[in-house]
Amino acid sequence: MAELHKKSAEDILKEETGEIRSFKQYEKILINVVALTWAIFQMLLPSFLMLNSTWVRCIHLAFALAMAYLMLPMFKYPKNRITKFLAPINNISFLDYLFAIAGIVTATYLIWDWQGLMFRAGLPNTRDVVLGIVLVILLLEATRRSIGTPLSIIALLFSLYAFFAESMPGVFAFKNVTLEKYVSQISLSTEGIFGIPIGVSANIVFLFVLMGAMLDRAGAGQFFIDLAVSMLGRFRGGPAKASVVASGMSGMVSGSSIANVVTTGTFTIPLMKKVGYPAKKAAAIEVAASTNGQLMPPIMGAAAFIIAEYTGLTYIQIIKAAAIPAFSAYVALFYITHLEACKLGIKGMNKEDLPDFKKTFMSGFHYFIPIGWLIYELVILRHSPQLAAYNTVLILIIVILYQEFRKAISSKSGFAAGIKNSLYLIGSGFITGSKNMVGVALATASAGIIVGVVSLGLGGMITQIVDVLAQGNIYLLLIITAVASLLLGMGLPTTANYIVMASLTAPIIVTVGSNYGFEIPLVAAHLFVFFFGILADDTPPVGLAAYAASAIADSPPIATGVQGFLYDIRTAIIPFMFVFNYDIILHKINTWPFALFIFAMTLMGSLIFSSAVQGWFLTKNKIYELPLLLASSLLFFRPGIATDIFNFNDELKYYFYGLAFAILLIVVVSQRIRIRLGAPT
Repeated sequence: MAELHKKSAEDILKEETGEIRSFKQYEKILINVVALTWAIFQMLLPSFLMLNSTWVRCIHLAFALAMAYLMLPMFKYPKNRITKFLAPINNISFLDYLFAIAGIVTATYLIWDWQGLMFRAGLPNTRDVVLGIVLVILLLEATRRSIGTPLSIIALLFSLYAFFAESMPGVFAFKNVTLEKYVSQISLSTEGIFGIPIGVSANIVFLFVLMGAMLDRAGAGQFFIDLAVSMLGRFRGGPAKASVVASGMSGMVSGSSIANVVTTGTFTIPLMKKVGYPAKKAAAIEVAASTNGQLMPPIMGAAAFIIAEYTGLTYIQIIKAAAIPAFSAYVALFYITHLEACKLGIKGMNKEDLPDFKKTFMSGFHYFIPIGWLIYELVILRHSPQLAAYNTVLILIIVILYQEFRKAISSKSGFAAGIKNSLYLIGSGFITGSKNMVGVALATASAGIIVGVVSLGLGGMITQIVDVLAQGNIYLLLIITAVASLLLGMGLPTTANYIVMASLTAPIIVTVGSNYGFEIPLVAAHLFVFFFGILADDTPPVGLAAYAASAIADSPPIATGVQGFLYDIRTAIIPFMFVFNYDIILHKINTWPFALFIFAMTLMGSLIFSSAVQGWFLTKNKIYELPLLLASSLLFFRPGIATDIFNFNDELKYYFYGLAFAILLIVVVSQRIRIRLGAPT
C-alpha cells in the first residue's frame, strides 16, 4: 500500500492501461499497426464483414492477446537479472513475441480446424486438449499482466475446484470434471472463454470504447471540464459541483473511474482546494463523481451491454431501469458538495477566474453532436447498440474533420494541414481505443472461464451454499452479495466483477427471494450486483481511484477512500431500495408522468438520506432529527414498507409519500426555528 501511495496519478493510470514499457521505433510501429488493424476490423463488422459470431470472438481475443504480450512486460518492476531478462522494460522480449504468436494461434484454433472440431464435439483429441490448455494459460497470464492477479487467481481456483471437487467437504463436494470435458467446455465451445461476455466485448463494447477514445483525443474531455466550470464555478462550492458534472459527462464515455479521476481531477481537485475544500474531501468528491460516471446512461460502461445479454432485455430497457437510480445518485452527490460547502463556509470562484460560458460552449458545441446522435439512434430509432455506436463513430469522424478544418482556416495553416491533423486524430483515436480494449477483452474472456465452470453444474450447489449462509433471510442474502461484490471489486475491473457476480449470485437473489415470498425482477438483481461492483473502485483499502485522486490532492489514500465511500453511501443504499420497490427501476411503469413522479420521490429520498448522513440539512442536524430524516427518506424510497407494517392494500402505498413529507416538515420547522435563533445556514 505504501508503494502505491508513492506513485503519481499518471503512473497508476499507466499501469491500468499498460503503458509502462518504452519501445524502440520499429516496436512502436508494430504495436500501432496491430492496434489500428484491430480497430479497422471492428469497424468493418457492422458494415462490410459478414462473419460467424464465434469467429469474431476468436479474432477479437487473438488481437487482445497479441496486444497484451507486445505491450506488457511479465513483471512491471524487474529487480534482478532473471526478471530483467524475462521482462525487459525497454524492448519486447523474444519470449513475448513467442507468446503473442502462440496466443493468436490458440485463440483462432476454432477457425482453422472448425470442421474437425465439429465432428469431434465432446471428444477432443490430444491436439485439441493441448492447444485448449495452452490457451487458458496464455489467457490467464495476459490477464495478470493487464489487470492484475485477482481475476487470474479466481479463474484458476474455479478450474482447480472443477478437477478436485469430490475431495471437498460436505456441501462443497461435487463430481470431478475430466480434462477433456474441461477443455471442451472452456476452450472449444461458446460456454466458456468464447461465451457471451467476450461476444458483447467484440460486437458492442469495442465500438463504444473506440468512440470514447476518439472523443477524448479530439479534446472533448477538457471541453466538458471547462464547460462545467464556466457554468457552476461562481456558485457556492462551484469547483466541486463542476467536478460532479464534468465527471458525469466524461464517465458516460470513458468506462474507467481511474481514467476519469486523472482526466478531470487533475484540473478540478486543485480548484476545489483553492476555494477551501480540504485535500481529502476534494479528492474524495472527485473519486465519488468519477466512480459513479459508469452508472450514467446512455452508455453506463461495458457491463450494461452484458446485462442486456444476460437478462434477455433490450438495451433500452436496461437504460430505462438504470435511469432513476443513476440520476438520483448523481444529483445527491451534487447536493453533498453543496452541504460540504455550507459546513465549511466555502464560496464560489471569482468571475474573472472563470472561462466565459458562451465562448467555451461555442468552441466545443460540436462534441455534443455525436453524443446526441447516439441517444437519437438508441432511443428514437431503436437501433441496436452495435449499429448506433458504429454510426456515431462515423459522425465523430466528420466532427473531427470539421474541427480540424476550422482550426486550419482560423490559423491559416492550409487545407493540407487540416487533412493531416484530422487523419492523425482519427488514427490515434483508433489506436488508443484498441489499447484501452485490451483489458476489457481479456477480463471478459477470463471471466468466461468462471462462467464455464459454473455452468458445468456448480450453479445449483452455489445456490444451496448461499441459501444456507443467508438462512432464508433476503436482507442477509443481499448484504452477503453486496459485500462479496465489494471485495471482488477491489481487485477486479467493473466488467469482470459484474460478470463473475452476475453468474454466481444474480440468479440466486431471484431464486432464493422467490422461495421466501419475494418476487425480485431479474434486472433488479443484475443492477444490484452492477452498482456494488462499481462502488468497489473507491472502497478502501484497495480502491485504485482513491489512490489516483489522493496522488493529485496530496492526501492520505486510505482516508480519501473512506471519505469517498462515505459520499457514496447514498449510492449504496439505492440498490437495496429498488430490490424491494420496483417502481424505482420503472418496472411495469410505461407512462412519462408517473415515471417523473417516481423520479421526484426517489430523488427526495436520496437528498434527505444524504442530509442525514452528512449531518446537515438547513443547518447542522440535532441527534433527535436523525431518525426523522431517515424515516422520511425510507418512506420516499419505499412507501410500501408502511403498507407491509400495517397490512394495508399495496395500492395505498403512494399515499404514504404524504407521511414522508409530513415528517420532513417537522425537521424543516425545527431547523428554521434554530436558524432564527442564530444557527449557521
